[in-house]
Amino acid sequence: MKLRYFSHSSFQVTTDDGKVILIDPFLDDNPTSPVKSEEVNADYIILTHGHGDHIGDSLKIAERTDPTFICVFELSNYINEKGFKSHMMHIGGGYNFDFGRIKFTIAHHGSKTPDGQYVGEPAGVLLTIDGKTIYHTGDTGLFYDMKLIGEMNPVDYFLVPIGDNFTMGIDDAVKAVELVNPKITIPMHYNTFPIIEADPNEFKEKVAAMDKECRVLEYGEEINL
Repeated sequence: MKLRYFSHSSFQVTTDDGKVILIDPFLDDNPTSPVKSEEVNADYIILTHGHGDHIGDSLKIAERTDPTFICVFELSNYINEKGFKSHMMHIGGGYNFDFGRIKFTIAHHGSKTPDGQYVGEPAGVLLTIDGKTIYHTGDTGLFYDMKLIGEMNPVDYFLVPIGDNFTMGIDDAVKAVELVNPKITIPMHYNTFPIIEADPNEFKEKVAAMDKECRVLEYGEEINL
């Protein structure tokens, strides 16, 4: 399995049998993304919430690749109204797909589409494939239930925002690492715009001070999990 970071909160997971899963593919209007929407394909698209920098280019990608969207019920209805297929889920629920298992968690944020539609609660995502679990928090502030999430679903790769203003900043994200207790942490949602500028190396140093591993991925970098 491979994980590729496009920047912001956008990731691509490629399974060993070639299935491609996109998470929050915000690419074309993302000044830090090294790729554009026409350069990526998808079998599945996971959306954490409906904000424009997360729903991003997913509909554009879907027009070419006909993926299955995976998101909370209200956002799924929105996707269906746009003419695309989706698998409806909600917070606390899990489902076994042909590539692995997905479970949605709470996230403290908002969720409204660029055209003004309310699309349910924001969410985090636990993605388990071949015995390894990725926890993409979505946009969120710090919350103590992260400890419970980590205890019940041991996390291998923790994708956590550090950009502040709209989400956790560095210090809150460090506390989140302590609560979740993942094997490896990867920072996200920073430096896309001036208002969320943050130093990922400062975050890495603070995580290392807790004897935890942190990897700062370059935009476009792909790693083997």
